[in-house]
Amino acid sequence: MDYKKTTAPTNTVTRDMMSLAEQTGNVYETVRIIGKRANEISVDIKHDLERKLQEFSSYSDSLDEIFENREQIEISRYFERLPKPTLIAAQEYVDGEIYYRNPSKEKLDEL
Repeated sequence: MDYKKTTAPTNTVTRDMMSLAEQTGNVYETVRIIGKRANEISVDIKHDLERKLQEFSSYSDSLDEIFENREQIEISRYFERLPKPTLIAAQEYVDGEIYYRNPSKEKLDEL
């Protein structure tokens, strides 16, 4: 998932939990699915930000050489404006873009 092209809102949206839970039949399982996906997105965003900021890092030991880099500030602002990982994950769930399975339910279905 390319989080840069997401259609998720940047502000908090109130959602009907009962309609979200229709697919799984359990509100808590739905929240768990969205939460796990939000963690995955958060790690992905963090790695991407660290990789981009790594280009600007200096490896000198002197604290006197610290300066503000305009490009670094713009990259940080861009990542701050992105929707939060939970909002992206919730939108993915609503759009049906998240694959999930419950092994315990699969065992019960086989019996």
